[in-house]
Amino acid sequence: MRKLTYFIACSIDGFIGDPSGDATAMLRFVDEEFIDFLKAEYPETMATHGRRALGLDDLPNKRFDTIIQGRGSYDLALKEGITSPYAHLREYVASRSLGASPDQNVEIIADDLVGKVRELKAEDGEFGIYLCGGSQLAGELFDEVDELVIKTYPLVYGEGMPMFGSGCAISEFTLESARTFGNGALVRTYGRKR
Repeated sequence: MRKLTYFIACSIDGFIGDPSGDATAMLRFVDEEFIDFLKAEYPETMATHGRRALGLDDLPNKRFDTIIQGRGSYDLALKEGITSPYAHLREYVASRSLGASPDQNVEIIADDLVGKVRELKAEDGEFGIYLCGGSQLAGELFDEVDELVIKTYPLVYGEGMPMFGSGCAISEFTLESARTFGNGALVRTYGRKR
């Protein structure tokens, strides 16, 4: 069974962006040390155009071969004219309103999101599934999330978009690793206790 990993950036107080979802305040913490960490541990989580700009197009996937993102996350790429933001992965976008996919490499999941995720998890393979966000999507898929990789940046938003955009039952996770960075960022990995 493949794992669904919610790999997400958040503030100290657990917000993945301001009330409108804007997370650009966090970008200043993606420095050279942090990029080196991503290259070594999670290269596939960097968007294809970002990898290209950094000369990292040839980095092999280490953990994921599939990505699921919500419409809001996908719209950020579309606004830049990018229709396949993670071309190095199998791309799925959960959207009831998008209609036809603007790119042959991107499959739209309009119905039975949980069923599709369970189907993807049941596939054979050494790599997992990267849940890219956003908040509503993570809330809908909360029961399917097997692992959390939380990149916490030393910011307090006070209010904003929560990591999980809908009510969830209390669930226990086990801390598997934690790494600190010179700029105050922290990356924690948790596995779900089943």
